[in-house]
Amino acid sequence: MESVFRKRRILITLIITAVLIIVIINSATWLLKVAFPVYHRDLIFRYSGEYDVDPYLIAAIIRSESKFYHKATSHKDARGLMQISPITGMWAAEVLRIADYVPERLYEPEINIMIGCWYVHMLEKEFGSNLENVIAAYNGGSGNVTRWLADKRYSNDGRHLDHIPFGETRKYVEKVLYNYRVYSNLYK
Repeated sequence: MESVFRKRRILITLIITAVLIIVIINSATWLLKVAFPVYHRDLIFRYSGEYDVDPYLIAAIIRSESKFYHKATSHKDARGLMQISPITGMWAAEVLRIADYVPERLYEPEINIMIGCWYVHMLEKEFGSNLENVIAAYNGGSGNVTRWLADKRYSNDGRHLDHIPFGETRKYVEKVLYNYRVYSNLYK
């Protein structure tokens, strides 16, 4: 009789433990989603689909650039969610034929995300599937990345960066890659 009660206690303990583990995992996921939100989800998925870029990469860039604050402005005058420079905005507006474009429109989430997704797509066309190169070019400029890839001090094979000489860009790549891993694992 005592062994039956003992087996029941063990079974109940296992069930309670399993339930607690499930609750903790769900709570952790919920907390991570609070820390890593995806605001403007519809726009991110719409334009990342249109330009064939990973929406979680776009979310990672936005989190790294502006923390989803659409009125953000950098010390270099980059604007909006994806911190698009006025010159890149003008170039994109011409190519994409955005009517009535003025740099202030970079603060509009839709315009900013559209241009940002298009620009990431352009960088992916230039640098292929090498995510580090694309992210480095987004921050440090595609001309710089092209020069670094051609320089043995920074790239042994001309395709992958072994060292990024700009500290800001190096940290930026690390930050975006970290955010990208979190978003990819959390939301996929």
